Amino acid sequence: MKWLSVVGIGEDGLAGLGKIARSFIDQAEVLVGGRRHLAMLPSDKREKLVWMNPIQQTVEDIIHRRPKSVCVLASGDPMCFGIGVTLTRFISISEITIIPAPSAFSLACARLGWSLSDVETFSLCGRPVELARSYFYSGAKLLILSADKHTPEMIANMLVKSGFSNSKITILERMGGVNERIITSVASYWNNTIADLADLNTVAVECIVDAGVTVLSKLPGLPDDAYHHDGQLTKREVRAVTLATLAPKPGEVLWDIGAGCGSISIEWMRTHPLCRAVAIEQNSSRLKYISDNAANLGTPYLEIILGKAPDVLVNLLTPNVIFIGGGVTSEGVLETCWQALPKYGRLVANVVTIEGEQKLFEWYQQFGGHLSRIAIQRAEPIGKFMGWKAMAPVTQWAVVKS
Repeated sequence: MKWLSVVGIGEDGLAGLGKIARSFIDQAEVLVGGRRHLAMLPSDKREKLVWMNPIQQTVEDIIHRRPKSVCVLASGDPMCFGIGVTLTRFISISEITIIPAPSAFSLACARLGWSLSDVETFSLCGRPVELARSYFYSGAKLLILSADKHTPEMIANMLVKSGFSNSKITILERMGGVNERIITSVASYWNNTIADLADLNTVAVECIVDAGVTVLSKLPGLPDDAYHHDGQLTKREVRAVTLATLAPKPGEVLWDIGAGCGSISIEWMRTHPLCRAVAIEQNSSRLKYISDNAANLGTPYLEIILGKAPDVLVNLLTPNVIFIGGGVTSEGVLETCWQALPKYGRLVANVVTIEGEQKLFEWYQQFGGHLSRIAIQRAEPIGKFMGWKAMAPVTQWAVVKS
């Protein structure tokens, strides 16, 4: 039985709704929405619920009203970073009717003449603004749902700091309503003179990279100087090989044990927005490096755990893949990781010591997989000439749990 309806509504209010959408509102026993949405409705004695903070409380209130007819009013398309997505996590779609209105992204593309299929879209509502960094590249067109009127300024500042100071910024306010307004600026010219921005706004960005700025690739193997670290850094060449072996796929979870400055976790997450990672590091002084690097490189959702494996490997997200960059020889680390790994999960371990190699060889003999040695040499000055300087060779074991 479909007792719950979710109706997308625009800035034009009830007048912009079709007959079917309007019928769900008219027939509902309970109406739910923000104060702005509920103010669009005529006054009557029906029960009205205003979204609370945290939103989970109101979701529970909605569920408690089952099987009454409940109608939730949402902005635009409820399934585009909207409340419809949240509700379907707790209520089966077989109980819900969803009627979308045009999303802010669709409206913005109509105003700008952009093809929605060629645009990067994301939301900063309830999300860290550092998330935007991973979307900056030369020629990118971005559509961003703002958290409030301060979001455009934060995006402009981030563009300047990231080497995109000439990028064009367009702010689209209250699209579809009588108070619609479009404001255009350039990131480097942004200042507080743009007054009275509406909290309800969408930001469009045309990314233009500054002369001489090298934009970081999404592929593994970022330059070593992209990271702040104290020397505990998986070097670029080894990192690229290691990420290729880890083989990240959208939606997978990585445990990065002995994370150092977080480079493996960060580059894992940069491959796709749905990739998640848990960085485990026992040296407390390195946590700041990890968090700063994650923010600067556009992966603010990296989960950081202080502690020593295997003691802290409890109550974590179930891993699809585990990387051990430090601590292979510690008692119980490999055993605990192997037990936590589901069937067909992948484990990759890097070591640079003979004792570490011995440990990996024992596990290789028992569980198979592949053993490799990664030996890298870099050209460095030797007096007035150039010569090859060898980095410490890395032994790598990779295995799939069967």
